[in-house]
Amino acid sequence: MKKFYLILLLILPVFYTLAQEDKKRDEKPEVLEARTFEGKQSVTIDGKTIQLKSLTGTTQLRDINNKPIALFGFTAYFKEGENNPAMRPIIFAYNGGPGSSSYWLHMGVLGPKRIKVNDPDNTPAAPYNLVNNDQSLLDVADLVMIDPVGTGLSVATGTGKNKDFWGVDGDIESISSFIRQFLIEHGRMNSPKYLLGESYGTFRNAGVMAHLHDQGIALNGVVMVSAVFDLRQLVFPVGDDLPYIVHFPTYAATAWYHDKIANKSGSISAFIDQVRDFTENEYMPALFKGAQLSMDEKKSIADKLASFSGLTSDYWMNADLRVEASEFFAELLRKEGRTVGRLDSRFTGINQDLLSQTAHYDPQSEAISHAYTAGFFDYFYGDLNVDKKLHYQTSAYGREGFRWDWSHRGNTAWGTQVAITTGPDMARTLSQNPNMKVLILNGYYDIATVFYGVEYTIDHLGLTPEIKDNIIMEYYEAGHMMYTHQPSLEKFRNDVKAFIEETSNL
Repeated sequence: MKKFYLILLLILPVFYTLAQEDKKRDEKPEVLEARTFEGKQSVTIDGKTIQLKSLTGTTQLRDINNKPIALFGFTAYFKEGENNPAMRPIIFAYNGGPGSSSYWLHMGVLGPKRIKVNDPDNTPAAPYNLVNNDQSLLDVADLVMIDPVGTGLSVATGTGKNKDFWGVDGDIESISSFIRQFLIEHGRMNSPKYLLGESYGTFRNAGVMAHLHDQGIALNGVVMVSAVFDLRQLVFPVGDDLPYIVHFPTYAATAWYHDKIANKSGSISAFIDQVRDFTENEYMPALFKGAQLSMDEKKSIADKLASFSGLTSDYWMNADLRVEASEFFAELLRKEGRTVGRLDSRFTGINQDLLSQTAHYDPQSEAISHAYTAGFFDYFYGDLNVDKKLHYQTSAYGREGFRWDWSHRGNTAWGTQVAITTGPDMARTLSQNPNMKVLILNGYYDIATVFYGVEYTIDHLGLTPEIKDNIIMEYYEAGHMMYTHQPSLEKFRNDVKAFIEETSNL
């Protein structure tokens, strides 16, 4: 009898576990309902007032088996009174992060209203200045602002899990699926179609343009704002000299802006041409030589680096001719007790630790973030009529378990991740669709995604000359969010408007 009870005690937990697993299989995953909110907006551009219908909220994203996997948050603007709205160009736009919602582009340059900030100084606390965006593109195209899963109102639901979306490939696939689904639901499959991404959004763009192409959706054009396609350029890996090389021209541009260049004259573009020549023909070969570089050669390079960068020759010698971005932020204006911005090096902040090797915060981010956040919420829950009980998540970094999977198909060799790049995706798609064009917008003072890194990537994609000519590069005397700078904001509109008019085939 004792043995019977002992056996019973041993097998009961097994039966209980099996019963629980059967129960879980029988349970249907919770499917959250999509909600949208309509509104009437207007924007005045070039003296003409355009009436808009706004649609804000979520749509139920479905997988290939038509099962719900996420609620995808968006805000769309459609021009009213169009004779043939199905033929009007449409832009799908997002920011980067990864893990950022789209409110920066929304309130900075694309939407009917924008936040006015004190570029390049700190913007005081509320009330913030929310103004008509006379530099919007809504006169030439409809607009869909996309918030990836984990940001905005977007959440995983049904059979979808956050980890399905929080990675290079999952992100590309889900954004592409949303775009395809939106085009079908709103009868816009025959419209001229554009992507516009900022920062990591450009890295995403290169993957989305390829994924859509493979799904039979050809884009008219792609706009890359503050681009990066090869992420190793940003992280200064041990033994890799490329990040130091591609960052140097932006260090020089920053020194030029802050008057740290002796006998400064001419334009920033002319100065940068000199820096490119030095970087390609002297600095890069010197780093390549490594320990074979003689001390006299090293001192000569350090002197030239100093003349272009505003840092001393001794500093370059002590750094072995290699200065990381975070070190440059702290060193350039150390004597003035200031640091320079990462996103926009025209901005400066107080350096509380003059012995620190690196800067502890980004002055540009601190100068404008509060204005953007508060101004956007005021607009989102006010003008766009969104239910105030719905929580808008500006960043996925506040989500439990947020962790990005950096693996990407095509980036492995011998079963190992050897790169994090979507450059080849872009090259393949451009070659397969020779009518598509790409517009890349670069800020001279952007140390987050440096312009010379973009140039290097484009020059090493193996594109034929006629395809490489389909990539247009524009430069701005501002930083990562060049649209905070009024002259650059105006140039942004002119450049993108001309690009859409040229490529829309209307």
